[in-house]
Amino acid sequence: MKLSEDTEYPVGESIVCGPSGAETPAPSKVSRFGALAGKKLQLELRRVESREWHRIRTLRDGRSSSPAEAPQTGSNSRATSASISIVKMGRQIRPARIYQTVSQELNSKILPTYPVYEPPWFQVMRDIPPSEIITRPAIVNTQNSNRKNRKPQGIYKPQQIVHEEDSLRKTFFRDHPWELARPRMILETDGKDYQRCDWSKGVRQYRTPLTGECVVQRQLWLMHNKNYPRAKAYDIARKEFYALRQEEEIEKRVAREEARHVGAYFGKNRLQIAQDLEDKEFEVWKGWASNRAVMIEQARTASYANFGEEATDEVAVGAEAEAAA
Repeated sequence: MKLSEDTEYPVGESIVCGPSGAETPAPSKVSRFGALAGKKLQLELRRVESREWHRIRTLRDGRSSSPAEAPQTGSNSRATSASISIVKMGRQIRPARIYQTVSQELNSKILPTYPVYEPPWFQVMRDIPPSEIITRPAIVNTQNSNRKNRKPQGIYKPQQIVHEEDSLRKTFFRDHPWELARPRMILETDGKDYQRCDWSKGVRQYRTPLTGECVVQRQLWLMHNKNYPRAKAYDIARKEFYALRQEEEIEKRVAREEARHVGAYFGKNRLQIAQDLEDKEFEVWKGWASNRAVMIEQARTASYANFGEEATDEVAVGAEAEAAA
């Protein structure tokens, strides 16, 4: 391209020729055009991002998308699927909807004759729904903490749940460790067996086996209702427990004697079986100990016999050396 003197150019702008001689826009126009295009692109990206996150939130909440929202195709649909997959991979949303899932299961009975019971945590989940924030909130510590520690420790650690019965239960089973060896039936019908117990009548309760838990609950009732000290309430409940245990042992012994009187035969009890096992292990150990004693005695005898022979050999070697010299 040929430049003539009659050509007028804007002030502050210049014409740049490329390798092929074609005119290119001035640098100032290019920069303004690039800035404008960048702003438009950012606005478009923000609009698309807000629309995609709205769709993701709608899918997460289980609501159908609005009819005014047009279906997306091409790159937008691929971006939507990618965003949904990222959200599903980064954050699991199914556990947060457990209340809605169980509600649907309770409302829609697949088998009419099969009763569907409400879980114990259902009402609690309704009153206190799970948190939907990603950040981990600090737990308010209501327990006594060490004020000398300037650096907070365990702010995200759940507090220890402590009940009054824990210390009573620990004391009883520390004094009666063999009570833990007794088999117990912990299966309950509806989880409300504790409401049918009246601990004012004593340790023995209707349709409740006699265990260490009966002593703990009886002691707790005496402490709260009779205002007894802990030691006195423990002694009262413990004596009642001993008397009932003695009655059970007497009933079992009398029943066994009556059954043997009419010709029944009972095998070995637990003590006899344990005694036989102990005797068997003792015989095994006695055989091993006798063999070990014989081996030690043989080693000691061999060391005494070799001691004299070694001394004689040394004297003979010394005499031969002197004779040779």
